[in-house]
Amino acid sequence: MSLGNIFDIAGSGMTAQSLRLNTTASNIANAETASSSVEGTYRARKPVFATIQQSMLNPQQQGMGFGSDEGPGAGVRVEGVVESDAELQMRYEPNHPAANEDGYVFYPNVNVVEEMADMMSSSRSFQMNVDIMNTAKSMMQRILTLGQQ
Repeated sequence: MSLGNIFDIAGSGMTAQSLRLNTTASNIANAETASSSVEGTYRARKPVFATIQQSMLNPQQQGMGFGSDEGPGAGVRVEGVVESDAELQMRYEPNHPAANEDGYVFYPNVNVVEEMADMMSSSRSFQMNVDIMNTAKSMMQRILTLGQQ
């Protein structure tokens, strides 16, 4: 693995964590939106990530992984965003404008505490990828100065 690959790997991680932050922010923003039906109720969304294998990018290096037949990872890609199938919250609020004919209002299946933990985790992961890029950049700059002495 060259130093140049580090930028691709860290960049893909930053892209993935940005999407994770955006879906988390969307979940928190919609945590208290009410609906009169199950179908119209917002459902928590989570991104699904997958490793981009080095063997997919460079077939000649197969078998050079760290105890893996697939080779070292070359980054992360977003497979998609899935909606949670957890049960929605149904509350009896007959005076609510969105209440159905039985007086029930449906609220999203968003756990705000879990979402805040996800937000902190993705924010720290993003920052770690920034630190990795800065370290690789610093190493490359030091390599360039070796010939000047």
